[in-house]
Amino acid sequence: MAGQSKIYKTLGIKPVINAHGHPTAIGGNNPSRIVKEAMEDASLDYVKMSELVEVSGERIAEMLNVPFAMVTPGCSAALSLGAAACITRNNEDDIEQLPDVTGLPNEFIIQKQLRVSYDKAVTVPGGKLIEVGNEQNTTEKDIEEAINEKTAGIHYLAGGLYDDPSEREQRTDIVAFNKLVKLAHRNKLPLLIDAAGQVYPTDRLSHYAQNGADLVGYGGKYFEGLNTSGLLLGANKHLMRLAYRLSFVGFEYEHTRVFGRSIKMDRQTVVGTFVALQEWLKMDHESRLANYEARLNKIRDEIAKLPGITVADFPDKGMVEGLRLIIDKKSCNLSADELQDLLENGEPIIHLRTDNVPDSVIIRIQTVDDGDEQLILKRLQEELG
Repeated sequence: MAGQSKIYKTLGIKPVINAHGHPTAIGGNNPSRIVKEAMEDASLDYVKMSELVEVSGERIAEMLNVPFAMVTPGCSAALSLGAAACITRNNEDDIEQLPDVTGLPNEFIIQKQLRVSYDKAVTVPGGKLIEVGNEQNTTEKDIEEAINEKTAGIHYLAGGLYDDPSEREQRTDIVAFNKLVKLAHRNKLPLLIDAAGQVYPTDRLSHYAQNGADLVGYGGKYFEGLNTSGLLLGANKHLMRLAYRLSFVGFEYEHTRVFGRSIKMDRQTVVGTFVALQEWLKMDHESRLANYEARLNKIRDEIAKLPGITVADFPDKGMVEGLRLIIDKKSCNLSADELQDLLENGEPIIHLRTDNVPDSVIIRIQTVDDGDEQLILKRLQEELG
């Protein structure tokens, strides 16, 4: 339960009940005991980091049945290294030049409908995002007309935890993955994909690389790894090798002055990511989700009794890992924003999730310590009862 940490008490920092999920703003994720033990074991000896990154990547590629893989310090780092590889793919001798892109192709085409704040990662090594399309839709023609000698690649947002790849393929307002990968390759351009949260069902970890994506980034926190961990997967051997050289490994072992030195990893992170993925792939996810639902059912009916609150499953289809509370401000005299503010500034501090559904907040149970769901219920009753 919240409040167990001694060091935060020493520092005078109040603990947070995390019903939001995996936001970096409140710590990302709490790795499992098995992952922590593996990291502690990794700390007992020093190793050549070049060997550890290479071997762990080979093992992960085997586990996922994808051509190539590399552990990175987060999905953002994976996208930055991937973008750098795209920029220098025909100019390997210039890898030390980045983020100065003088004379190098550095533009990444991105669809207007797929813009998010995280795509800034592509600009770290000197990339420039070229937005195409309009409010209504983006077409293949829009993308192809934007291609020129400065184009380094095409960037695609695969979506988060709750975005189904097959449903995205049915959208008519975007050029989805299956068409986009063909478009990229017939124009001899690499496709760089942000698939940060696409980790369950577990075949999504392999889907894009198995189907031709040159480079794909994932966030390790979503498969119960560290907040500062990620993966770069890909079908393009040349680009994956370049990403490896552009990383801190190239700096240390090839003695090249590459920008990737600033996103280095320790050995514990590499091992922790490998073990977390290993555990995620063999986990009984049906039991995991059944446990979430059982815990949610302990508070579902009591929350539904509160005035002005309608309770629904979250997400509204597929796996149930949370509750959406739809708030009628007239009945409970509080808006969703006001309720969230009261919880985040109350005692105990509770962070809920919000999304683009108006007048609602979400309780995600995955990151709530066992028993703390009752504290969430109590605070809701205090504010709304």
